[in-house]
Amino acid sequence: MADDGLLHDVPGQRPVVATHERFVGKVWDISSDEVDLGQGRVVTRDYLKHTGAVAIMALNEAGEVYLVRQYRHPIGAECWEPPAGLLDAPGEAPVEAAKRELFEEADLTAATWHTLVDYHPSGGGTSESVRVFLARDLAEVPDAERHAREDEELDMEGRWVPLETLVASIYAGGVHSSSAVAGGLALHAALLQDLAPLRPADAPWMRAPEHTRLAR
Repeated sequence: MADDGLLHDVPGQRPVVATHERFVGKVWDISSDEVDLGQGRVVTRDYLKHTGAVAIMALNEAGEVYLVRQYRHPIGAECWEPPAGLLDAPGEAPVEAAKRELFEEADLTAATWHTLVDYHPSGGGTSESVRVFLARDLAEVPDAERHAREDEELDMEGRWVPLETLVASIYAGGVHSSSAVAGGLALHAALLQDLAPLRPADAPWMRAPEHTRLAR
């Protein structure tokens, strides 16, 4: 454990006595684990097994970030959020997945990549881990080379938004996406420190054990 005066989550899974697969879906599964907490305490915990995901805060020289407004069916709303996607391609490094998602959802490429922030959206209910990257030195993908979008992505809106507007929208309760909130506030704080908190794009990442089948 690093002795740097900072807080550090402590990895280490408690023994699992038994696992019961409750649901097998197209993208993720739901399981019940019987977990031995020690001292005779065995509890059952239901949770969603998740591949993990990446999101990208693409920052241009004008201080704007690129956001998309995408329909999210479970909450019945179109949400403003950064380009993002699942880590569902076998062997694909997280930063390469981020490059792919930026290309597919924003028609952008970036020459400079850093890790901005990592987070668990709901550690009590899902194994999902999310890494938010900062992408800079951007270029537009030529029209003839752009990705053909489908499903919810087919008609989603993309827009350059001043970072200050995103931050104000978060505090006003207008933006709720976890990746937008975590990424927007982390980027705002990092810029106040001249981006000193940034980590390398391949920085260590404390993710949950691999639970979900990849590339279904």
